[in-house]
Amino acid sequence: MSNVITLFELVQEDLARVEEKMRQAGREAEGPLGDAILYLLSSGGKRIRPALTIATARHYTVDEDALVSLAAAVEMLHTATLVHDDVIDGALLRRGNPTLNARWSAGATVLAGDYIFARAAIFAADTRSVPVVRLFARTLAVICNGELRQMFKYYDLNQSKQEYYERIYAKTASLFSASAELGALLAEAPEEHVIAFREYGHNLGMAFQIVDDILDFVSTEDVLGKPVGSDLRQGTITLPVFYYLQDGGDQEVILRVFNAQDTAARDHALATALEAIRTSGAIERAREEAWHFARRAQETLAVVPATPYRDALHDMANYVVERTY
Repeated sequence: MSNVITLFELVQEDLARVEEKMRQAGREAEGPLGDAILYLLSSGGKRIRPALTIATARHYTVDEDALVSLAAAVEMLHTATLVHDDVIDGALLRRGNPTLNARWSAGATVLAGDYIFARAAIFAADTRSVPVVRLFARTLAVICNGELRQMFKYYDLNQSKQEYYERIYAKTASLFSASAELGALLAEAPEEHVIAFREYGHNLGMAFQIVDDILDFVSTEDVLGKPVGSDLRQGTITLPVFYYLQDGGDQEVILRVFNAQDTAARDHALATALEAIRTSGAIERAREEAWHFARRAQETLAVVPATPYRDALHDMANYVVERTY
């Protein structure tokens, strides 16, 4: 896991400029909104997505200011999606800190997320690249569709694995894919390289979300910064649940969580379900699936220029699966 620091060491100066650009957007916003943006930007986050944008662009010659704007656009888009996620999920904690949703009304929180989306779009437009803006807008549409798809599939135990994959692509991997592709697009890389980086990001994002879904079962609240089992509690069916049921696990264990009539009963049912899934083979099967996507991500890099950035992106795929938070 130590290799992952290589990517952030390579892009740390660029990321510092990205951070300052985002904070300037917070300072320019009025009153509580500006405070909220600065709070969100200070609440942690790995900054993987802007790091991907910078790393792919750095394989080529690229306009410095446009790259900073684009990387800021990617991270602001991600931040806005988290704000809206927290409203949808009723989440009160993220990364161990109170969410904006815990401090403001739902309506105010949604508007704050909308404002951050708008600032992200402005940053993307600052690149003056039509292909970049087009991909940015398309990715936002895919993410919104993915969130709606997830909402309409709550408590549905009859989902196929393909439906799960389509959902996590839309919700998570689409932005990873765009983050990697956008840097190459901005640098006007050869089409073969653009496609390779797009596929790299897609597969990396799939692995990332599968591991997130695993950690929701095997980690702790202190590490995750939110309650364990949050997905199952709200009715979201993830890969460990799918494999648990596929391997003959008791469906009633899951249904008791969904059908509990009060908090105490739901907490008890959730604890039982978490233990059942942890002690089945579902976690191991899901992690192997994550490794499958990580290896595919690494394979796509074979056609792009051999640089320290390519090596760091290769190592990032290992980190994504091995991480514990």
